[in-house]
Amino acid sequence: MTKTKSVFASPLMSPKEAAAVTTMSRPLLRLMSIEGKFPKPRQIGQRRIAYVRAEVESWVASKVSA
Repeated sequence: MTKTKSVFASPLMSPKEAAAVTTMSRPLLRLMSIEGKFPKPRQIGQRRIAYVRAEVESWVASKVSA
């Protein structure tokens, strides 16, 4: 039996993944989102948050083009 990698990209990304994409720390992203300088994470469970991938990618693109 072989394992195949899914080609489906989740519309959400974990704080760890958002930190890796932006090259910023998770605490800094949290502070920036509180200040309105980064997309706000969504509560997806009682103790779990996630960022909307499209919002993070749009934010990165705006910083690259600036």
